[in-house]
Amino acid sequence: MEETFFPFVGVPSDYISEIQTELPLLREYAYNFDTNDFIVDPMTNDLVVVTGIDALEVWIYKVILTDRFEYPIYSWYYGTELTDLVGQKFSKGLTESEAFRYIKEALMINPYINDVDNLGVTFDGDTVTIKIAVDSVYGGVKINVRR
Repeated sequence: MEETFFPFVGVPSDYISEIQTELPLLREYAYNFDTNDFIVDPMTNDLVVVTGIDALEVWIYKVILTDRFEYPIYSWYYGTELTDLVGQKFSKGLTESEAFRYIKEALMINPYINDVDNLGVTFDGDTVTIKIAVDSVYGGVKINVRR
């Protein structure tokens, strides 16, 4: 038993709780990034389900392509605010830095994601090209998205 000189103040073990940290296997509907559509099993005509790192890749892609606060079906935590950068008078470097910040902010709410690294966020007119490396509980994945 731990003792303390101040009986009205607890010891560290008083404040440590047993929190379940095991995450369930992530599942998402399979997505074809080239055709920008979900994948359907031709035999059953059902949507294909992917798990683990493949599911996380779909989730990341969809979050980056979704405008935050625009669709009532999504939580206010889902999506990015990249469209807020359109028309701003920021320097190219600041705009790209802000774009990465918005992306990282959007992705880090996912408990399966540990970190996001910027491999290059560039604007060409009204198109943004995003290249990131994501470290997750399933390992690393590189994502390339044009939006």
